[in-house]
Amino acid sequence: MADPIERKLAAILSADVAGYSRPDWVMPAAVSGTAQQTDANVACWLDRHAVERSNALALADADRRLDYATLSERVRRCAGWLSGEGVAAGDRVAILLGNRTPYLETVFAAARLGAIAVPLNTRLTPRELQGLLADSRPTVLLTDRAHEATVRDACQGLPEPPRVTSSQDDARSGYEAALAAADPWDAVAPVSPEDPMILMYTSGTTGTPKGALLPHRKTLYNARNAEIFFGLSSQDRALVVLPLFHSFGLKILALPTLYAGGAVVLQERFDSERVWDAVDREDISFFGGVPTMFRALLDCLDEAPEGRFQHERLRFLFTAGAAIPVETIRGFERHGLVLKQGFGQTETSILCCLDAADAIRKAGSIGRPVQHADVRVVRNAGLDGPTDRWETVAPGEAGEIVVRGPITMIGYWEKPEATAETLRDGWLRTGDLATVDSEGFLSLVGRARDMYISGGENVYPAEIEAVFEEHPDIREIAVTGVADDRWGEVGHAWCVLEPGTTLDEAALHDWGATQLADFKLPRRFHVVTELPRTASGKVQKHLLIPAS
Repeated sequence: MADPIERKLAAILSADVAGYSRPDWVMPAAVSGTAQQTDANVACWLDRHAVERSNALALADADRRLDYATLSERVRRCAGWLSGEGVAAGDRVAILLGNRTPYLETVFAAARLGAIAVPLNTRLTPRELQGLLADSRPTVLLTDRAHEATVRDACQGLPEPPRVTSSQDDARSGYEAALAAADPWDAVAPVSPEDPMILMYTSGTTGTPKGALLPHRKTLYNARNAEIFFGLSSQDRALVVLPLFHSFGLKILALPTLYAGGAVVLQERFDSERVWDAVDREDISFFGGVPTMFRALLDCLDEAPEGRFQHERLRFLFTAGAAIPVETIRGFERHGLVLKQGFGQTETSILCCLDAADAIRKAGSIGRPVQHADVRVVRNAGLDGPTDRWETVAPGEAGEIVVRGPITMIGYWEKPEATAETLRDGWLRTGDLATVDSEGFLSLVGRARDMYISGGENVYPAEIEAVFEEHPDIREIAVTGVADDRWGEVGHAWCVLEPGTTLDEAALHDWGATQLADFKLPRRFHVVTELPRTASGKVQKHLLIPAS
């Protein structure tokens, strides 16, 4: 990295960071310098809870329920096993699993050794997986039976393939046998707040994923931001259905809950009825998901017989990844449920939050910045110049969201040029375009790469999508710019229709003409059964290609 660690921490801890305050539970080393200290290691969270909340439920999946004392013991044994496999500080430990307890055990065990956990997308093909393994070069890879064939094929041809262990072998082999045979690793590796903890590959909405290197201090302050916005305590129970290989499932839901001393209940796949049954059975207090999940969850509630699903302890729902329709928010309110919203990315996790109290009044907004971050929207002109000359936009003017503070990544793994493009003097350029209103609420207008120019006019797809999502026949829509000989680029819209409806392209165009300027109107509408999405629910627009 171009900047020394001392300069980074000085920026993080400066008075310029809006809303910065020292959390109640942060060890001195985590905020006072770059010296390596045991207390700066995220693995210490479990040690504390194992003493103070030893018998409280910490983690559960379909097969296993672990209190904090047992979870701590298993994590220490996992660290002992990893050490025996040759894992040391700075080495990578890859994880290719569904949402099971060994996943989080391995994340904490790697941190305990000062190693780096590498969550891998379970939907990858062998070729895609091979590329990430070649890039990250893990010492060990933990997988399960469902993915053993993919791993075997991916490892062929690697110059130094990782040692592969299955989490689902019987007690005589695999992960459980390794834990039983291992001596508990009681030591916690001393780390600085800047030391890497997780190597998480971006969703790839624009193509090739990049490995975002996430330090211990980012995990800590992201947990603090979640604790503040969600009001988390040791009494909370989170249901996590979103995959743990993604930032939303791991860093926004699971890890903050464990930081607060609450319980994480894992499910491996999304099913509306199974979610509501788990909410009732497990006394779930909050659930997070992407917008498409909430439409299905609301339909399930609406169609169920009265009293079928109980959710008295469910304090709130949380969504991120895309805007959610007002009708969905109101639908949950009819059932006595409130919906909080947020916005972030792998490189930062939560950036902005919209409280349920503002959900209708500020519909379409991503909310205000979280406490432990300095978030600004700056004019596109001059972004390539010195950061001290960046200009903040006026209310209603579109610009790029930039952020600095303790929630940002270290950089992209072994990609210095991409890192230099994204990180400038402590500021992280998100690539997301937004406006800010007079109350400080941000509203997305699109990705910098999504914006297209039609007849000399800047067009922001998010604005068009928000309008057409109000049409009664459209369930989902994505708009992209397509090359055009006359206008340079024109908009094409990909639509998922409501059941029982058909596309009338002329009627849609006429309806849109009453809502939008002519240059913003899509020239073509395409019907699709679903939009391609990342695990976090973001549309992969680079996969939307008009038929020739």
